[in-house]
Amino acid sequence: MGDEEVLARRFEEHRGQLRAVAYRMLGSLPEAEDAVQETWLKLTRTDPDAVRNLGAWLTTVTGRVCLDLLRARKARREEPMDDTFVPDPVIRPLTRTDPEQEVLQADSVGLALLVVLETLQPDERLAFVLHDLFAVPFDDIAPIVERTPAATRQLAGRARRRVQGATPSADADLGRQKEVLDAFLAASRGGDFEALVAVLHPDVVLRVDAGALVRDTAASKVVQGAKTVAAQALTFAQYARYARLVLVNGTVGLANAPEGRPLSVMGVTVADGRITHMYILADPERLEHLDLAGVLGD
Repeated sequence: MGDEEVLARRFEEHRGQLRAVAYRMLGSLPEAEDAVQETWLKLTRTDPDAVRNLGAWLTTVTGRVCLDLLRARKARREEPMDDTFVPDPVIRPLTRTDPEQEVLQADSVGLALLVVLETLQPDERLAFVLHDLFAVPFDDIAPIVERTPAATRQLAGRARRRVQGATPSADADLGRQKEVLDAFLAASRGGDFEALVAVLHPDVVLRVDAGALVRDTAASKVVQGAKTVAAQALTFAQYARYARLVLVNGTVGLANAPEGRPLSVMGVTVADGRITHMYILADPERLEHLDLAGVLGD
């Protein structure tokens, strides 16, 4: 076995964690894959004998690649992030897997957290993701953001306070989540407005990201309040019969792909038996990157 093949095999052992780091940093599955590939290319241009801890080295390099991408993204934006933005969801079939095992999945970070992470400055996001989510020491993060370890700790602390203040509380029990989503689906399919209102928190927030090209009633929007959100759900009730329960970023959600044509993916936050937040990705271009037909078995 050649040296490059050995190096490739060692890299593959870390690919899952690197993809998890990149996804949390970027909120985009294609960009995360690109970042991991760029990390591999950097490894091939490095003397592997000079790397004492390959896993740590790869994690910090991936973080640096993602930081550069975030900075470039921020520089291109003339406007702040749109309130309707929904990160790429990670979709899995809904199985009987033990809920504790689902929590351990590398991609099970919630959409609510990813939405909050998107509001952070690039350096804050890097410090928080690497330290708080992957236990990378501040001494290793500091050179990436070109700050002292103490200043890097402050970056992470500032980000942590933002995250804690903006991330909604949620019920982690998959069984209770499924009960709520079953009730939501039944009400939607039956056109039952009052039943929909009952399963929604009075201050529920619906965020729909349909992309820049979709207009009219299906356009991107943020809607708040149980009655308003219920009315919005009934507007699209004809599609509810196609919706299927799936795992969306480790929690129970809905995917809609009639005849293999992806229409939408919805992640939710459930607390005290009601839906408090709904995140719908309905951008046709971004949905094309998701294998909904494969997940749904269509």
